[in-house]
Amino acid sequence: MSRASAAVLADAILALHVGVVAFVVLGTVAILAGGPLGWRWVRNRSFRIIHLALMAFIALQAWLGKLCPLTEWEQALRRRAGHDAYAGSFIEHWLSRLIYFDLPWWSFVAAYTLVAILLMAAWRLWPPRPRSP
Repeated sequence: MSRASAAVLADAILALHVGVVAFVVLGTVAILAGGPLGWRWVRNRSFRIIHLALMAFIALQAWLGKLCPLTEWEQALRRRAGHDAYAGSFIEHWLSRLIYFDLPWWSFVAAYTLVAILLMAAWRLWPPRPRSP
């Protein structure tokens, strides 16, 4: 793989990562707001299963002290492209600022765990609709 290809693929992975973060964050807000407000779409079974499974995976990765696989893959591609971590293209520069924060590791573990607990509580308070036959 050429350096240019690795850089483009790293940017694509970063964009995907931003999409995953947006899905988790906005999905959590939608579930916690839409549950009590009676929004039917936030009780969609497939959406809720994917959302909760993703959040549980993120929390587990944090508890195990591991980086997100997308982060690891992106960083490996950036090294292959000859870039320092997070010093490269326009896309990389701005999108990475949206999702990467300079905080102690424990704060991420606590935040991810809290969100996972909130989502499990939301599952009980506003359960997904059963699948229709």
